[in-house]
Amino acid sequence: MEEFVPLGSSYYFVFLALLAFGRGMDFLSTWIATPNLVLEANPLAKKLGWRGGAVLNGVICLTFATWPLPAIVIVTTSLLVAARNLQNAWLMRSLGEESYRLWIVQRIGETSLPLYLFCLALQTALIASIGLALVYFSQSHLVPFAVGMGIITYAAAVTFYTLVSVWRIRRSLG
Repeated sequence: MEEFVPLGSSYYFVFLALLAFGRGMDFLSTWIATPNLVLEANPLAKKLGWRGGAVLNGVICLTFATWPLPAIVIVTTSLLVAARNLQNAWLMRSLGEESYRLWIVQRIGETSLPLYLFCLALQTALIASIGLALVYFSQSHLVPFAVGMGIITYAAAVTFYTLVSVWRIRRSLG
């Protein structure tokens, strides 16, 4: 699983296309949900903006297309993030980014923090358990192992960025 593919080979272009699709869907879903990046949870993405993010994503795609394991992990994570973004993108757009942000802040402020954290932990643990099962039963085959790692990475990212957002919201509410 530590193998690389030659730059410019047919496998390189397959992984490049997969990475471009995965990162492109994450990028597109973010733009649909929050065109002004008001709701972007990743501080680096927010700071880079659309142009900087496009350049960084291009570099990621070109670089990791030579390394199948992280390429598949990145594609899997990116597609799951895109699906999550699209889940409420319609609501974000219909309310407007700032109104949606304020609505979420109000809901979190009115919710029991232990209940919220329990639900988050259970949600991400259930998602991660699918990834763990894939990793465990992959018998070290590249694709199921890497997809499993991508699912685990997604669950970790959701946990991390949600906790950061909730911490910021709770801190702002006093």
